[in-house]
Amino acid sequence: MRASTADRATYEFRVLTLPRTTSGGDVRRLLTDEAEYGRWELARTRIYIGGTRKVWLRRKVLRVTSTL
Repeated sequence: MRASTADRATYEFRVLTLPRTTSGGDVRRLLTDEAEYGRWELARTRIYIGGTRKVWLRRKVLRVTSTL
């Protein structure tokens, strides 16, 4: 059974590019803060040859229906 378009979650994305000089602990702390306070979740992580990290975060877009 397929979900209708109203049932599907719509996400907004945020891409963070972190330099290679950023330590693993700092990256973990940054992502934890984003998840806890900004309600972002980790969608994808990519580490490039030079050591640069690109992190994709996502969160649900809340649709508010008018009650008036």
